[in-house]
Amino acid sequence: MKNISGIWLSRLLIPGLMLIQMSSCDKDESEPVADVDGNVYSTVTIGTQVWMAENLKTTRFNDMSDISLVTSNTTWTSTSNPAYCWYNNDTTYKAYYGAIYNWFAVGTGKICPEGWHVPGQDEFKILEMYLGMTQEQADSTGWHGKDQGKKLKSKSGWDNNGNGSNSSGFSAFPGGYRYGASGAFFNMGALSYWWSSTLDNSNLGLYRRLDFDQVKVFTGSVRRQAGKYIRCVKD
Repeated sequence: MKNISGIWLSRLLIPGLMLIQMSSCDKDESEPVADVDGNVYSTVTIGTQVWMAENLKTTRFNDMSDISLVTSNTTWTSTSNPAYCWYNNDTTYKAYYGAIYNWFAVGTGKICPEGWHVPGQDEFKILEMYLGMTQEQADSTGWHGKDQGKKLKSKSGWDNNGNGSNSSGFSAFPGGYRYGASGAFFNMGALSYWWSSTLDNSNLGLYRRLDFDQVKVFTGSVRRQAGKYIRCVKD
C-alpha cells in the first residue's frame, strides 16, 4: 500500500479479473483510520459526512472480541450469530473488496473502529441527497435517484464498462455478495451491496446496492443471514 498525495492507494491482480486500483477523487480526502486488526482505511469527506473510502476488513469487534469466520454454506444460512467471510472463502479478495458480513455483526454496534459506525437509513439518505437526490427520491425504495450510483461507483472494475465517475470519492467496487438462503457467492464484478444498521418493519436488514448496468441506487431489505459489505461513517 502506498500513500500518494494523501490518498491511500493499493493494487491487486486477482485471477480472472482486471487490474483495478483506487482512484483519486474530487472530494476532500480525510485522515486514514485503522481498525483493531491493524487494517488502515482511506477516508473521504462527502458533504457533512466522513466516510471510509474502502469496505471494512476487520475480523474482530472494536472490543477485541472475535467475529466468527463461517465458511460452511449450511452454517452461514442458519446462524443468528455475528459472522464474516471472504468472497468464495478466498482471502485473495480481502485487499480490494473487504470482508462480507451478516447483519448480526452489524447489529452488535461494535464492528466499526471507535468513533465510527455502520450508517443507518437516514445517513445514507444524507449522502444521496448531497449527491443530488430529492428527499422524495431518497425516501423511496427500489431503484431511485438519477445518476447517484454512477457518482458512487469506482472508475474501474465493473463489468461491461459499467464503471462510475467516482465523483463522490466513495470508490464503490463490485464485490458481489453471499446469498443468505444458500450460502453461495454471486456476481463479483457485476454488483455490490452495503448494509444499513436499520431494520425494516419485517425485521429484515436494509441495504444499498449498485449494479454495473445501472446509474441509480437501489434500496431494499433482506433476511439478516445475507452476506454484504460494510462502509463505516464517522460519528
